[in-house]
Parts: sequence; structure tokens; C-alpha cells
Amino acid sequence: MNIQETFTADPNRYESMQYRRCGNSGVKLPMISLGLWHNFGDAADLTNGRSILRTAFDSGITHFDLANNYGPPYGSAETNFGRIFKEDFKPYRDELFISSKAGYDMWLGPYGNFGSRKYLIASCDQSLKRMGLDYVDVFYHHRPDPETPLEETMGALDHLVRSGKALYVGISNYDAQRTRESSAILKDLGTPFLVHQPRYNMFDRWVEGGLLNALEDNGMGSVVFSPLQQGLLTNKYLKGIPENSRAANSIYLSEDRITPEILNKVEKLNAFAEEREQSLAQMAIAWLLKDKRVTSVLVGVSRVSQLQDNIDALNNLEFSEQELVAIEEILQS
Repeated sequence: MNIQETFTADPNRYESMQYRRCGNSGVKLPMISLGLWHNFGDAADLTNGRSILRTAFDSGITHFDLANNYGPPYGSAETNFGRIFKEDFKPYRDELFISSKAGYDMWLGPYGNFGSRKYLIASCDQSLKRMGLDYVDVFYHHRPDPETPLEETMGALDHLVRSGKALYVGISNYDAQRTRESSAILKDLGTPFLVHQPRYNMFDRWVEGGLLNALEDNGMGSVVFSPLQQGLLTNKYLKGIPENSRAANSIYLSEDRITPEILNKVEKLNAFAEEREQSLAQMAIAWLLKDKRVTSVLVGVSRVSQLQDNIDALNNLEFSEQELVAIEEILQS
């Protein structure tokens, strides 16, 4: 990665991006956020990654999302982001909203996983060091821990705010009931509980079973991930499985999940998107943003062109009632 070239942000970067208030907080997030789950580990081309980050910021994307175990190997996405941050984005720190998380397997032994106070506080310290930051804007518990008391996990998040290591806290992958319980604990502690990060897309709609209502009731926002179901909600797989695709190379999307039934739905959705003069990816993102409880859609891209295509979804966010019914018929067929 060439780290010598000086970066100066586009002075017009805030003119075209749209922002939404995150729950009842004072924070506004871009309706498209950038996730560094893929394409920022040690095997990635960081010159390309740097271009993606620059393009995102120049387009008004202020929210960059990481986690302690993003890579591979674990920690490498944060380390690599830290290098780019130091060279390109340090002067713009107060314009950025940077998040990290802990909750999945990170290091060996009994203290490197799940939701103990020891793990979460140590993880946040490590993440800050890797990224070269004094604080993160939000620190998430990445997944519920069935064994650690919720009071301990939420107490650790509260500590991170009180110690100045995080401005806000959030959770990810929690169901509606545990979200409500977490909110009650953090409200009693006086902790700024900002956001939930759930998986949500046209094919995976579990959040509609009560979670979105829980977020609204508790004044929280949501930043939804996997909006394109690991690439299924694009036209990528309509003519077979490309060699460089996630289905060919990732444990998160296996080839056997790309069934004729799914492809039939994708083909119909793709044709519907074309009628709307959108790509399927753009329509899938716009479909999520039709619900105002979705603050931002978190995208992960491998090319600048993919990022721009995702951002262009914001050019057509409106759906008629007839369109929504037609899409639902396709999804339920």
C-alpha cells in the first residue's frame, strides 16, 4: 500500500449523502455505512481498501464499522484501518463515526470470547490500540452470551463510556426480549444506548418479529448488515458462480444455498428492479430503508464501483403500495 500520497477530502462531500437520526439520539448517520468485515484483512489489497475508504468519505459516508475479529487474521482489519486512518483520516477524526465490537472468538483461553467484563474491556483496549484511536464512537457487544449475566455485560459497556473509551454503546444479534432487558439495565445506569446492529435483508426478515418494535419503543436506531445476503440479492449469480465470488470462496455463503428456487426469486426481483431503473442491489438497499426504524444500511464492498452502485440506491427510495405488494408476492412464492 502506498502510504505517502496525501489525501484531501472532497469539500462537497456532504452535499449528496442523506442522513437519518439514530433513534431518539442527537446522532445522525449516513443512510449508507461502510463495513470492514471483508477486504481489509492481511490478504486484501490495501491500496484498493484505501480507495474504498476515501471514496466513501468523499461521498459523505462518515460511519466506518469494524470489530475485533475482522480480518483474517483476527485484528488485522483494525490494524490496517489504523494505518490508513493515520495517513488519511486523522485530521477528519471529529467528522467520523467509528465503531468496533467484541463478542466472538478472539484469543485463546477462557477470557477471549462472549460477554464477560474482562473480555469486553480488554477487547476495547486492544481495538483502540490497533486503530490508533483515543475512543470509538460506539462499542457493541457483538452477540448475546447465554452464560454471562446481562448485568455484567451491560455494566462493562457502561464502564467503557465512563472511562472515555466509547461515546455510545450498542448490541448486535440480540433478540427483542434481550434488547428490551439490556435497554432497561443501561437506562438505570444512565448509559447512552444508541443502536442495534442486526442482520436484515429481503431473504432474512427475523427483525420484523418484534425487534424493530423494541428498538422504536426504546428510542434506538439500527444499522443493518448483510443487506444483499452475501451477494445473493444482486445479479451476480444469475449466470453461474463466479470464481472470485463469496459463494466460491467464503464459509458464509456456500454454493448449496444458491438453489433453483432462490435463483428464480432473484431473477424475478432483478427484472422488477430493472423496471424501477435500479440494479437489484440498489432496490434491495432501498427496500430496507423504506422503514424509518432502519437508520443506516451497512455495506461491504470489494471495489469502488460496487460502493458507488450501493450509494446510488439513495436516488430512488420510494415504493408505491403496488410495488411493495408485488415484491412481497415474489418473496413469498
